[in-house]
Formats: sequence, C-alpha cells, structure tokens
Amino acid sequence: MVIIGGGAVGVAAAYELAAAGVPDVVLIDSGPLGGGSTSKAAGGVRAQFYDRVNIELAVRSLETFEHFAQRLGQDIDLRQPGYLFLLDNPRDVADFEASTGLLRALGVESRMLAVAEARRMSPLIATEGLLAGAYSPSGGYCSPESVVLGYATAARRLGARLIPRRAATGIMTEGRQITAVTTDAGPIQTPAVICAAGAWSARVAQWARVDLPVTPLRRQILVTEPLKEPLAGGRADATPFTIDFGTTFYFHREGPGILLGMSDPDETPGFKLGRDDAWLPRLGAAIERRAPALAGVGIAAGWAGLYEVTPDHNGLIGAADGIDRFIYATGFSGHGFLMSPALGEVVRDLYLERQPFTDITGLDARRFATTGPRPEQAIV
Repeated sequence: MVIIGGGAVGVAAAYELAAAGVPDVVLIDSGPLGGGSTSKAAGGVRAQFYDRVNIELAVRSLETFEHFAQRLGQDIDLRQPGYLFLLDNPRDVADFEASTGLLRALGVESRMLAVAEARRMSPLIATEGLLAGAYSPSGGYCSPESVVLGYATAARRLGARLIPRRAATGIMTEGRQITAVTTDAGPIQTPAVICAAGAWSARVAQWARVDLPVTPLRRQILVTEPLKEPLAGGRADATPFTIDFGTTFYFHREGPGILLGMSDPDETPGFKLGRDDAWLPRLGAAIERRAPALAGVGIAAGWAGLYEVTPDHNGLIGAADGIDRFIYATGFSGHGFLMSPALGEVVRDLYLERQPFTDITGLDARRFATTGPRPEQAIV
C-alpha cells in the first residue's frame, strides 16, 4: 500500500501500519519528510475542542506525545505549561463553559478562569475587555520536525519504505480497483492508497475520482528576538500557550524568544508559501491590545505555511465510496499535527477494516452531502 504525504499524519500512519505487521508499506512525498505544513506548524498540542471526537483524538495524541521518547526513541522537546484561551465575548464564554464540562466528563482536566487568574498565569497579557479564560494544564507545544523524525525512523526500522522527494503524479485504476500510484520516478504497484497530503489532498483525491473539499490557506508565524527576562513579570517559559480567542492572536515560548501569530481574515485561498507583510498592521494592533510588552521586542524570524481548510473547519477521515481502498485523513484546518498520533492509529484500523478506538464516522467527507457540516469552533 502507498501513503501519499510525508507530514506528521502520513509518517504516523506508516509507523502504525508497519507496527501492525502490514507488509510493503510505502510512503512518498514530493519534498523532504515533514517539509510541508508540518514543519511550518506552531507545534501546539491540546485537548480543548468542542466536538467530542476531536477531544478523543487529541487526548489519545497527547498520551502518545507524553511518552514519545520511551515508545519511539525520539525526544520531541515537549513542554506542557498548559493552554489558555482568553475570552472577550459572552457567547464564547458560554461555549467554552460547555466544552469544559464535556472535557471533564471525558477525563481531561480543564477549568474556567477569572480574568485576574488568567493574568497571573500569563503575565504578558493586558486584560482590557476580557471576561474569562479557559485553561487546561495538559496542553503545550513540541517540535513537529522531531515528531516526524521519530515516526519515520521507527517506521523504517519496522520495514516501511519512506521515500522523500518522490512526487506522486496520479493514481491508476481498473474499475473500482486501484492498481498503482504513478510518480516522477515511475509507477508503484499497489491495491490501496492513503491520502495524507494535507493542503494538497483535493488534487490527490481527484486522481481517484474522489471529492475531498480541502482548500489551502496561508498562515504566517513570527519569532521574536531573545527576551530580556523577566518580561512583564514572571518567567515566559512557564507561560501557557496563550490564545486571544476573539482575534486569534497567540503566542508561546520558542527558545529564547516568543513564537507568535494570528489568522488573517483577508487571506485568500491558494498555494502561497511566501511571506507577506499585509497582515502585520492587524497583528500589531492585537499585540498592542493584548500583549503590549511584546510590542517593543524585535522580530528575528518568520515563515508561512498552509492550513488545509474544510467548509466546516473539521477534519476528513474515512474510506471513499466509488473506489476500493482509498483512505483519507486530511483537512484538519490547523489541528492535524496535534492529532497526528491518533490519526495514524485510525488510518491503520481503517486499512485493516477494524473498529477504531473512537467513532470517526461523523468526519467522513460524505457528511456535506448527507448530514451536513459538523463545525468545530475551537480553531485558531
């Protein structure tokens, strides 16, 4: 079988399949492993979602991240100072109160915070307009590149073939049967394909006559120059991954500096990988309002990557109709990396035609034509 896409989801699936004894697991990617959206991710890991299946996928993944070094022999630089959402809208407060109840029912430690407590926890913030915070101590961040390296090394050790810089160019079929994946170096014979191609998934799916409504959308990230400690009181490395939910401005510690970013409502879809300064005035205004201590810190680096966005900002995972053995795990609209360990397990189970650990039927791509969208609100 062939996996198309060498990001976190693809390499996790390769590892899980090889560990389950599946023979002839081949993964291909047009660039280096993890070189697409995974390497451009902010690295956040959390369980705070609204949709039950997303919580269960995230919890399972957090457990794997917490034991990654023991299980796969790779340090992923996991930090868990928690995840803190700052809320300035009464409806958001009500929604997070409801999701906090669901999180607790599913065994995830999570609580609502008064504004003063949120300020103590994240001392870089200003509290003007805030109504509450939502906090979970298990959240944090890690190194996406290290996660890919760990999974890829372990998968190869178990016999999987991972081939970077091998671009897929098509899928050959006979009736409902997949027969091969064509590449820029010749065809690979296979009866099954797993699409883990992220923002490029719609094109891959079209080769198999499958509709996956995935749209690429650029997101940009900056990293500041080293901080002069203490900054605004307290240690920045003990600060939670902090998100101003109303603006989507977020930040967390990154080495000696701070990694920060936010969504740009004026961004248009497309495979745009270069940086653009048009979003900076809006980002600057969000920083001045919510984390003014960062306004005077210089920028040391930055980059752009692609979200893989679906119409309801929720993921797509399932097996396609109309063609046999085309399995997809994509479209997670910014939370694919943090769910990648669990998604690797689910893909394995779909391939082996056994029941996954959680019910993922609601994330099938056919929902848009049948039951309708399944929105996930906790998207940044």
